[in-house]
Amino acid sequence: MPAIQTTVIGNLTADPELSFSAGGAAMLKFSVAANRSWKNDKDEWENEVSYVDCIAWRQVAEDGAAVLEKGMPVVVTGRFEQRFWDDKETGQKRSKWQLTTDVIALDAKALESVVRKRKEEGSFGGNGGGRPQQSRGGGSGGAARAAAANRRPAPAQDEDEAW
Repeated sequence: MPAIQTTVIGNLTADPELSFSAGGAAMLKFSVAANRSWKNDKDEWENEVSYVDCIAWRQVAEDGAAVLEKGMPVVVTGRFEQRFWDDKETGQKRSKWQLTTDVIALDAKALESVVRKRKEEGSFGGNGGGRPQQSRGGGSGGAARAAAANRRPAPAQDEDEAW
């Protein structure tokens, strides 16, 4: 079955749950509430909320776990996949759609709260100008990289080097 690529924009419904597979791969489970508003025929506002279960793996999972918290506005890109299992109580076959994420990015509205929290925790201190610490492994993807993309690089040590 071909993958259905999609992007979901919304808020985290709870703190993400980080766990590890039997093989040691990081796995992050979380849910995003995507809101939609429109005016109906009576010119009144109506709202609808869709909840999307998401799962991230490896470095994306670890980076996300380090930054994400309930209520944060996020932009999540991935592919919808259907998961199948047998219900232990009834024996019936069950299925569920979930978004397997390739990218988790913080909506710019969340960056200020992340920076404020890290400063309160002392995570920004003593590493050259209040910049966040590098995540371990320097892997690909994740919210930490998205947050880092919004910061100016540190000035070069040699004034002749470019920024």
